[in-house]
Amino acid sequence: MINTTENLNVLLMESAKEIFETMIFMDLGEATEQDSEIDGWALLGSITFKGDVEGCLSICCCSECAKTITMNMLGLDSIEDVSEEDTCDAIGEVTNMIMGCVKRQLTDDQGKSVEISIPTVVNGRQLGNNLGEGIERVSTKVCIEDKYIAELSLLYKSKS
Repeated sequence: MINTTENLNVLLMESAKEIFETMIFMDLGEATEQDSEIDGWALLGSITFKGDVEGCLSICCCSECAKTITMNMLGLDSIEDVSEEDTCDAIGEVTNMIMGCVKRQLTDDQGKSVEISIPTVVNGRQLGNNLGEGIERVSTKVCIEDKYIAELSLLYKSKS
């Protein structure tokens, strides 16, 4: 294991908060148990990584949340100005930026070698990632702008 689950949860949350606050201009905090699930049509942005550690980082959120993120990233005035293509691009970029923060911590603090892929985005209902046996999973639900629920996941396997 590359680190404790608790430390990886903190790393994932800190990375996401940094990106949301500095690049998207939105508040992000941990979701409470009474917060709802991600219902309906959703987008899942994921990015794989390999090296001393291999796995996948993903963010999943409802369509309205994804459009709001896109609106903020692009500096648009209305959610009606947000296209489906821009939304997919934005969610892919958010995933990429969060992974960049995670990678920085893994390489700088732990001396791990990590290479990352380009992000992919899919949409649908009840989305999730699974990389098979022997994979550790860190997952946390977050609340964006006290309105939207999203799930951040880090699936990984350390090479020994």
